Order: sequence, then structure tokens, then C-alpha cells
Amino acid sequence: MAIEIKPVSSRRDLKTFIYLPAKIHQGHRYWVPPIYQDEWKYFDPQKNKAFSYCATIRLLAFRQKEAVGRIMGIINHRYNEYRQEKAARFGYLEAGPDKEVIAALLKAVEDWARQKGMEKIVGPYGFTDQDPEGFMVKGFDNRATIATYYNFEWMPKMVEELGYTKDIDYYVYKVNVPDEIPDFYRKIYQRVLKKGDFRVLEFRKRKELKPWIKPVLSLMNECYSQSEIYGYTPLDEEEMEALAKRYLPILNPRFVKVVIQGEEVVAFIVGIPDMTEGIIKARGKLFPFGFIHILRAAKKTKQLDLLLGAVKEPFRGKGLDVLMGIKMLESAKELGFEVIDSHHEMETNVRVRAEMERMGGQVYKKFRVYKKQL
Repeated sequence: MAIEIKPVSSRRDLKTFIYLPAKIHQGHRYWVPPIYQDEWKYFDPQKNKAFSYCATIRLLAFRQKEAVGRIMGIINHRYNEYRQEKAARFGYLEAGPDKEVIAALLKAVEDWARQKGMEKIVGPYGFTDQDPEGFMVKGFDNRATIATYYNFEWMPKMVEELGYTKDIDYYVYKVNVPDEIPDFYRKIYQRVLKKGDFRVLEFRKRKELKPWIKPVLSLMNECYSQSEIYGYTPLDEEEMEALAKRYLPILNPRFVKVVIQGEEVVAFIVGIPDMTEGIIKARGKLFPFGFIHILRAAKKTKQLDLLLGAVKEPFRGKGLDVLMGIKMLESAKELGFEVIDSHHEMETNVRVRAEMERMGGQVYKKFRVYKKQL
């Protein structure tokens, strides 16, 4: 039966695009649906500013008029100018175990990228590194987190058979929350405080946190740009505000730690309680009662997911990660958390990975971004 590839050209098409993964992953134990209210905004060129500096194509695959797959192609012009590259991205690839469908979707995006003058394609990747990135290649017996992909085990293998090779791997560590902070870290903590005139800011209410959101995101912009974070493009003011609005409602202020020297923000770390059980119960819908399931899950969970973090370049290697880490562990212990998910750590970030291992962390998930020359 022939496969027909069609661009998303109507609201009806977009609805099919957004809800197709739920059909494909039906009964998939560890898959977590997205928050659909966010999906409608994310894939809408009128509401997502990233469309203004990216060329995009959203495609659906049909067999006998039935939707059987989807994919999105992205060319981030801002990133390409910043990195002096001609790279396209594929993302949000979903299909059943049908290599013919996957091949047709990828070929359609590859052809589109060539027509746009691109020389390579990478993925899965979204508009920015704040979006889910990489296919899971290890850890399939663990539930997805709110900020990561969860794909079938056969998906990466099929993509590799279609000519894609590894571009970069990300490691995710699971760290047990200790009953007591080791003396080794306590000594580092005291030494860093005395030598650098640093203060760790902690918060209990969102109104206390709000004035620090912009300085924190500005530091993220600065640090991620300087550190050559894979796929990162500096955010403008509007995008930082959008990112803040996206995450502030679900943040527990207790899991935001900010280090200042004088009045300057020099480091931060952000975590959120794992709320995926509630999202599953809500089926990705906030209303009319979905948000109640999500809030309950955030209160009952024993897992804390790290989300973002950065240390200003002149202060790296001075123990600020220990300052924030101890405070985060103390808060996690106080509120009854048992494990911490590190989120993505680039394979090249050997310093942070070594710190995770020193804390007893074990790699329990691994994600891979693929590449192909066009």
C-alpha cells in the first residue's frame, strides 16, 4: 500500500499531528503524553516565536487515508549563522514499527532541506536545546520525564539503517538522596563560602523567586553560548520571558538555588518534582480536572528532576556546584524525595559526569542525536 506524505495545512491536520503519538504509543507503559495545551502553542507559528527565525515543515504520513506517522523539519537560521553551518534538523518523528513509513518521512525532510541549501541534517532535535533532544538508546524500562523523548527501542536502529550515524550522546544519571551529606562535601562547602564571599539564595514562594528569573536566564544565555552547548542558540528577551512563563507555574521555589557574589548571579540550578504520573492520569489535558492529577503527582513523587543549571565562566571549578548541590540535596531530603534525575549531560561534559559518579550516580538512561550528510 502506497505511503502518501502531506504537509500540515489546516487546523484539522495539526490536530492529527499533535494527537497521533498517543495513538502510536497506546498501551506503551513508559510513554508520557505531552501537555496538549502547550503542544497547540508550540506548533503554532502565531504563538511560538521560534517560527519567526526558523524555516519549518510539518508532515504527516498516510496509508489508505489513515495517518500512520509524522515528522517536523527545522532550519534554525539563527543557529546556522551563529555556528557558521548549513544544518537542518528533524524532530517529533513518530510512527509504528514500519521502516517504509519512517524512511518516507525522513526522505521528505531531507529533500526539503537540500532544496533549502542545507548540507547536513541532525536529530531528533527541536527549535532549541530547551526542547526534547535525542532518541533514547538506553533505559527503556524507565518512564520518560517531562523534558525528554520516549521512543520505541527499534526506532534508533531503523534510523541507523537509513544512513544516520551518532553525532552526540547524552547521559542521564540517577542519584540517591543520602540520609546525610558526606563530610567531604561539607568541608568543600564551608571552604568555598569563606574564600569567595558567596551566598546561596533559597526561596519558599514564587514571588520571592520572580525577580531572579531574568538574571538567571541571562546567565544561562551567557554560559551556554560560551560553553558551546550542543545545538544552543542565545535567546532574546521575548524568548526568555516565554521560557519563564512556561516553567514558572510548575516550579517549586524550594528547588531553585541561586549563587550570588555581591549582587551578581554567578550560578544557579533548577529542579522540578517528577509529575509524569499525574500527566498520564490527566491524559495530557489540564482541564477540567487534569491539573489536579498533576499537582497531586508533584506532591506525592519521590523523584526530583533537574532541569537547568549553569556556572559563570570565571567561577567554574571553584566549588559552586557543591554549594548548590548540597542545598538541593537538603531540600530534597526535607521534602521526602529519594532519587534525583540529572537530566541530560553531554558526553563531553566530563567534569559534571565525574561529579555525578562521585556522588554515587548511575547512568540509567542514554540519548543519542544522529546526523547525516545531505
